[in-house]
Amino acid sequence: MPKNDFTAALLNAIEDELRLAVRQTAGQGLGQFNHMLAYHMGWEGEGAGPEARGKRIRPLLVLLTCAACRGEWERALPAGAAVELLHNFSLIHDDIQDNSPTRRGRPTVWRKWGIAQAINAGDAMLTLAHLTLLHLEKTVSPQVALQAARSLQQACLLLTEGQYLDLAYEAHGNLSLDSYWHMVSGKTAALLSACTELGALTAGTSEAIRAACRQFGYSLGLAFQAQDDVLGIWGNAALTGKSAESDLVTGKKSLPIVYGIQQKGSFADRWAQGPIIPEEVPQLAVQLEVEGGREFATKAAGEMTRQALESLDQANPQGEAGQALTILAHELLGRQA
Repeated sequence: MPKNDFTAALLNAIEDELRLAVRQTAGQGLGQFNHMLAYHMGWEGEGAGPEARGKRIRPLLVLLTCAACRGEWERALPAGAAVELLHNFSLIHDDIQDNSPTRRGRPTVWRKWGIAQAINAGDAMLTLAHLTLLHLEKTVSPQVALQAARSLQQACLLLTEGQYLDLAYEAHGNLSLDSYWHMVSGKTAALLSACTELGALTAGTSEAIRAACRQFGYSLGLAFQAQDDVLGIWGNAALTGKSAESDLVTGKKSLPIVYGIQQKGSFADRWAQGPIIPEEVPQLAVQLEVEGGREFATKAAGEMTRQALESLDQANPQGEAGQALTILAHELLGRQA
């Protein structure tokens, strides 16, 4: 994450906008409901703080793209907050669907308050995202605000479609690489693509520049997911805040696993035998690495990052924001959490 006075100002403004949005749930008799959302956002409860909040990558992409396209980043704040709220809606629901007990090193919402209330909290996040985006009517033209709403809605649909495929693929014994990329194009790339498109849109750029920004976010999203898949098996759980064994144990078709299955070696043989127990994870992770799964996924992440940077060059980003976008792309690839 690029760290300087400029990005720090953007992150502070994002946090203020998010707090304003979540504050809408603090009505009569809704103290615990509001606390659930504030807890998930990393503001309240045991362990609250920067680590619990996450990196706010998506809203930062919105604001940096707007500024790099010669726009006033303040105008894009509603869009930045909206994509972060949408992202957190997906995290609350994903944790339920994946039976994940922790998120960012803390108990997930469903573990603390139960599945029913966690679903409700996730639904509230989704609604807040769309309500917050409507604040663009105060900062951009009605036409741009409508285009932004359409972009976010399309991203939301693709996001849920990608999650459907992710869950559905768990029951597939085999999966093609093409099917994997189709899944993650919705699950991850669609929202990052919307982030960079929304930034360019609120800056008032040409269609050509907007298309280049959109492609930058899309390719960056694919790279981000490939790298996340590597961390899902070989990452340091203390840094990621999640169990490194989860992808192998839950049967998720992450990129290294899909590649390993296609090699039809020892890893594929064991995978075909049925569910993996936690005690097997260290040995299987080593076997998958020996058979090239880690290297393949890492190289794929690098190639997608290269494509992302090519699209960013086509967008001709300007000034400090443009430099920060390039740095952010590189740091997302090299991250350990």
